[in-house]
Amino acid sequence: MRERHLDLVVIGGGAAGEKGAAQAAYFGKRVVIVERAEHPGGATVHTGTLPSKTLRETALFLSGYHQRDLYGVSVAVSPGLEVAKLIDRKNAVRDLELARIRQNLDRHHVELVRGRARFVDSETIEVAGDDGAARLSAEAFLIATGSSPFRPPGVPFEDPGVFDSDGILRIDRLPGSMTVLGGGVVGCEYASMFAALGVAVHLVDGKDHLLPFLDLEIGERLRGAMEGLGVRFHLGERAQAVRRVPDGPLEATLTSGAEVRTDVVLVASGRTGNTDGLNLEAIGVETDDRGLVRVDEHFRTAVPTIFAAGDVIGFPALASTSMEQARVAVCHAFGFTYKQGVSELLPFGVYTMPEVSCVGLSEQAAAQEGIDVVVGRALYRDNARGEIVGDRDGMTKLVFDRSTRRLIGCHCIGERATELVHVGQAVIALGGTVETFIEMVFNYPTLSETYKYAAYDALGRWETSTPPG
Repeated sequence: MRERHLDLVVIGGGAAGEKGAAQAAYFGKRVVIVERAEHPGGATVHTGTLPSKTLRETALFLSGYHQRDLYGVSVAVSPGLEVAKLIDRKNAVRDLELARIRQNLDRHHVELVRGRARFVDSETIEVAGDDGAARLSAEAFLIATGSSPFRPPGVPFEDPGVFDSDGILRIDRLPGSMTVLGGGVVGCEYASMFAALGVAVHLVDGKDHLLPFLDLEIGERLRGAMEGLGVRFHLGERAQAVRRVPDGPLEATLTSGAEVRTDVVLVASGRTGNTDGLNLEAIGVETDDRGLVRVDEHFRTAVPTIFAAGDVIGFPALASTSMEQARVAVCHAFGFTYKQGVSELLPFGVYTMPEVSCVGLSEQAAAQEGIDVVVGRALYRDNARGEIVGDRDGMTKLVFDRSTRRLIGCHCIGERATELVHVGQAVIALGGTVETFIEMVFNYPTLSETYKYAAYDALGRWETSTPPG
């Protein structure tokens, strides 16, 4: 059996694995990435972030979503539209990103080894590959194996009409109707996407509010927009059973006793860590009941030489944070002073139709912390660029601390919300106040100009409201 010693071995070649490996190699460390799949990229490239967002953009174009209320234009999706036409662009983006990843690894002299890794001890893994087995020892290891869709019991995944969030990308034709079980980010994204394409969508979720981590007002606006697309919500409900009606559709029986019958069922019930087969329990690395690795604030596991980052450690399980976690983990593994922590100011992006994005505190979270706030809003319908693009429902909402006048929360819904939110993120990070926006000059016409008018709206509320006490 071949044996090699390295500085760092990264298990998993997704977003976290790539960036962690490149970070170590940048500082001169000898690095190998072990990837079990045929190509690197992980869920970010192949089954999650990029494929679903590319599919969304294609759906936006083919459905005429942006043009439906623009100058009286009416656009309808052909009922015979094949999903194969939708995923052509997804595959093209995947290939471009794979080329970028390989170029980045080559540039940093990071070697990519294909095979399945298994820990022999805290300093050694065994890799079973197509060309035999090898043993790799290292000063440090980074587990970045990602996650897979959780498959709850009682759902017949063997039925060709039942999909998880990975499998839905392999659907070969648009169904007439769909039940989405799970109203998290993934469930909402796919529900809105298929609804825009003319599919009759039912969304079932056990919570009373859509995406409760969002500002309540923004969540309600999103729900209203999705209802406008035709999504029917069953909130406060769960599916007790899913079965195929003989010679008929799939039937989901809800906790209320209601029955929802549709052509296909998409299960979006969270994720489980890809840790099976790594032999973590034998070396003392702790995981929870969903296979997620437990780490400390430096992303170090219970074993000092082993770190973990990305989806395999759980929340927030975003590609953006996964990359930063891996960089920080590697810096702590080797004592680099370059990057010691991940910012607590994390933006969240939800690629529904419409987009939603937020950073900082919601109005409700601020109240829970005892912060008296002043809120300002600006609607896209009152913005020249919003009128041009035909977005009548978009909004920028700013949350200010009344006493300090600083911005503490930014919430956007509508066209380019996931881009727009970074203006608010920068102002929060730099300690900006309501006056920051009043003094800024924004290009005209732009959606960014909504920041100025949301600030004016807040300023007006400051002048007309009486502080408590």
